[in-house]
Amino acid sequence: MTHARVDTPTPGSPAEVTDRQFAGVELSRPDPAPDAGPRDEALYDLVEARFRAVVADDPPQATYLGIHAWDDRLDDPSRDRALADIERDRRHLTAVEAIDPAELSAAARFERDLELHHVALSLYRSDVIRTWERRSTGVSDLGDALFPLFTRDFAPLSDRLASIAGRLEAAPAYLTAHRSRAAQPQVRSWLQIEINAAMNLPAFLDEIVAAGEAPPPGIVVGDAELRRLRRAVDAAKPAIFEHVDWVSTHLDDEADDWALGPERYAELLRLRAFDGLDADAILEIGWEQLERNHAARRAAAAELEPGAPLPAVLDRVKEDHPPTFEGALEAYRTAMRRARAHLIEHDLVGVPDDERVEVIATPTYLRGVLPFAAYFQPARWDPAPVGVYVVTPAVENHPGALREHYYASISNTSIHEAYPGHHLQLAIATRHPSLTRAQVNAPEFEEGWGMYSEQMMREEGFDDGPAFRIALATDAIWRAARIVLDIRMHRGELSMDEATAFLVEQTGFEEPNAFAEVRRYTYTPTYNLSYLLGKVLLLGLRDEERRRLGDGFSLRAFHDTLLWNGSLPISFQRRALRGEGRPAPPA
Repeated sequence: MTHARVDTPTPGSPAEVTDRQFAGVELSRPDPAPDAGPRDEALYDLVEARFRAVVADDPPQATYLGIHAWDDRLDDPSRDRALADIERDRRHLTAVEAIDPAELSAAARFERDLELHHVALSLYRSDVIRTWERRSTGVSDLGDALFPLFTRDFAPLSDRLASIAGRLEAAPAYLTAHRSRAAQPQVRSWLQIEINAAMNLPAFLDEIVAAGEAPPPGIVVGDAELRRLRRAVDAAKPAIFEHVDWVSTHLDDEADDWALGPERYAELLRLRAFDGLDADAILEIGWEQLERNHAARRAAAAELEPGAPLPAVLDRVKEDHPPTFEGALEAYRTAMRRARAHLIEHDLVGVPDDERVEVIATPTYLRGVLPFAAYFQPARWDPAPVGVYVVTPAVENHPGALREHYYASISNTSIHEAYPGHHLQLAIATRHPSLTRAQVNAPEFEEGWGMYSEQMMREEGFDDGPAFRIALATDAIWRAARIVLDIRMHRGELSMDEATAFLVEQTGFEEPNAFAEVRRYTYTPTYNLSYLLGKVLLLGLRDEERRRLGDGFSLRAFHDTLLWNGSLPISFQRRALRGEGRPAPPA
């Protein structure tokens, strides 16, 4: 793509990488093993070379990681670049496979297996599934490139606004290049997501300008910087609307064929390393969990209001919510602080003194695909990393939106998203020295840990009243429904409308929220089944460790070891718990 300053080296080129040197970031690798093998360092050299190439070619990803050498740049989103990345990963996979495991230490063998898993899975998605060819995400990706610069305080506001201006100056060329990916028919429902993002992104740009015009007390943004930012925003907006026009020309003519089909779906499940579980076995887990959690919710409702009809009890629980969205945000903050204190008081897991998380409203451009809440992890190499926990006020301004932010649900969601869920897990995972683990994000562990945390905290006495157990069961019903829908939708057994009706029936969600959920399932196959499946697998792993260790089992040690190991597939977590890799966190 063409950058705003064309006289600088292309991001990712040897000159650029040498010139900026990753903004002084020193990349890490595991310490030498006691049983060091002759090819350990060769493996880590290969991993680091690929990591450097990936990060230098993707400045927004570098920013998310806390590598700020290219904060004023965008990536090359063209079709040619995507194909080049596929070829790069094929070569890398061949090179890693060529290293004889017998010449590696036990820890390096573990890292080799993990690198092969990660890259093979990535290649299958990019080279076989090829969602990138059939889903335009130019505007969404542009918003994602600005989000960490605006929401994270790693540098003075004026510097971050200058980087935002640099990225916006490149936006017209970026969006043009992004359209070159569309070599296959575009999926109609995915195009609508891009249109919604494009219609909402200008408001986010205005919010950024407003922050520069009225900075917090003691913060100064110069007139020249503001003028540049305004010019960049004024030039980006027409490019965004031009992109909408391009997307709209494809909206009526293209197909809505998003299902993977049974064969490709089965192969994707195999590559996910689910301990050999196939689609039918996972679907059976989904149906069983759906039935179990409906029963648990009925029991909690009967405890709360004996003899009352279930719908009436659920309605009254949902009516117990903050009166305003600002009140809801504060309630989320309060719930997560209480959960953090409970973890420390009951010695359930180590909590670093320097971790931070902020709760904010979901940016407008993301609300159509994040109908409730989500979490963005701390930047690994930022000097003072901060996690960002976003909460969505409403989808399509639906009047009943606050009912989804009822107090019992706020407690459960804050466990899942913050303590000891995503925020704590990812804040600890970023401290592991492995560059492979910096890139692996197995959702059956990340999302499974979030759901496991919900149950574990109730087991350990946090917010364990019947209203909270109703919320716990309701969220589990939602995730059990996800298992059923993920599999049945991508095997071609359910349409989006049928899936939305099923989700409303099972969960009681407002229809716009349910539809936004279902639409996301169409382009994230096997991700959404990972939540409850991961919880089931983690509970099974905990039982295994209790049997294996007997009186030597410690819940705190079990949790600490899992979190230190990073966001690994649970099959890899089992290996690590039993001594492979670097098995325990530092003392």
